[in-house]
Amino acid sequence: MSDVNTKKLITDPLSDNNPITVQILGVCSALAVTGNIANALVMGVAVTLVTAFSNLTISSLRNYIPGRIRLIVQLVVIAALVTLVGEALKAFAYDLSKELSVYIGLIITNCIVMGRLEAFAMGNKPLPSFLDGIGNGLGYAAILLIVGTIRELFGTGSLLGFTFFGEEAFHNISFLKHGFFHAFFHNGLMVLPIASIFIIGIIIWIQRSKNQELVDIS
Repeated sequence: MSDVNTKKLITDPLSDNNPITVQILGVCSALAVTGNIANALVMGVAVTLVTAFSNLTISSLRNYIPGRIRLIVQLVVIAALVTLVGEALKAFAYDLSKELSVYIGLIITNCIVMGRLEAFAMGNKPLPSFLDGIGNGLGYAAILLIVGTIRELFGTGSLLGFTFFGEEAFHNISFLKHGFFHAFFHNGLMVLPIASIFIIGIIIWIQRSKNQELVDIS
């Protein structure tokens, strides 16, 4: 633990070493599950749990895993954890589990999970590895929540069941019945997964504008 800054293990993936915007990992699921904030939240929590506990398990076993079968062992551990998360979701949030069923299963192939096992857990002790998994999971979840919030708000005009844009919201406010707000009912582009590409691209642009060290000039 002494050679690893524990605070940075949590904070770096939230900003300057974010798994999606800097490491460019886990982008596919970020495009698919961010149609609304509820799906983004559940997916973010699921990936955080799988990344943290797979890091903890593999780090604990790393000295006993033969190098030539390490990828198989990692996949078995990840698959077991994904199965547990999927079953828990079915038990406590069945409707969400039906909606996310395919994508929960595909956490097994999420580059963030396997990437952190190879890049960190195989070379570090269990506790730092666990914190690294939590940090990268939270960094992934943060981007999903930002994208999910923007897509749900501007795609459906509502957020978590509360209507912000639409005739229902404006019927008692005369000046909002005309102009931009009146014309803005359900932006169809935001409902489509392609909107996530633009939103993530804008986040990457803003992040690199603020921190020039992240700009790759090679």
